[in-house]
Parts: sequence; structure tokens; C-alpha cells
Amino acid sequence: MIRKVHHVAVVVRSVDEALKFYRDALGLAVTESATVSEQGVKAVLLGLGEDEIELIEPLDPQSGVGRYLDKRGEGIHHICFETDDIEGEMEKAQAAGVRLIDTRPRRGLAGQVCFVHPSATGGVLVELAQPEKGRS
Repeated sequence: MIRKVHHVAVVVRSVDEALKFYRDALGLAVTESATVSEQGVKAVLLGLGEDEIELIEPLDPQSGVGRYLDKRGEGIHHICFETDDIEGEMEKAQAAGVRLIDTRPRRGLAGQVCFVHPSATGGVLVELAQPEKGRS
């Protein structure tokens, strides 16, 4: 079951520069930071009440996120919905004819994740995430 919006991701040219606004000016606390090699990004999660903002910086301009940044510029990249059963949500989406980017969950900063293709969502990149136990 989809439980809530987990985070909204913002693609940036530099996480360090973006933190000057989100962390330093707004006062949001960094809750997690990592290089996610599989996705080709440096990522930072910042707490915002029960939700989070994720900053993502491409590691390679030729990666998917790098090409997105080059084509569209900095700004909102995707919205992530939290679930307690990512595999069940993926099965349900596939049964409904929803086009997924991932055929099985993969490791992401938010836990086990998969992406739904924007062609199935009115042009919005959607991520589904099942956080590790004890983290949401």
C-alpha cells in the first residue's frame, strides 16, 4: 500500500551549492548522504517534517540524470511514494498496464526502489520506495 509522499527530488549541478539554500538558508537537516553508483548520482536527503527533499547531482554528464540536467536544467526531477510492499506495488502496476522503468526493485538512497515511466504518469517521473525497517 502507498503510505505517503516519501520525498521530492531536485536535480542540481552541485549538491554542495544547493545545500547553501536547503540546509543553510532554510535550516533543513541532512538525514542521509551517499554516492549511489548504480544510479550515477551523489544524493542527499534533507528532513522536512515527516517528508524529505532529495538533492541529486549526476556523477557523469552522460548518465540518465546527467542528460536530464543538460536537457531540462536544475529543478524537480521526481516524486517518490513510500510503500510497505514494493514488489506488490510493482505487480499491481504491471497488471494495470503501467509501464515501469525497473523490472525489479533496486537499491536506492530511500531503500528498495523502482521507477515508473513518465509516459504512464502524465509526464512525471515517479519513484516507489520501500525504506529499510525502522526508517521512513
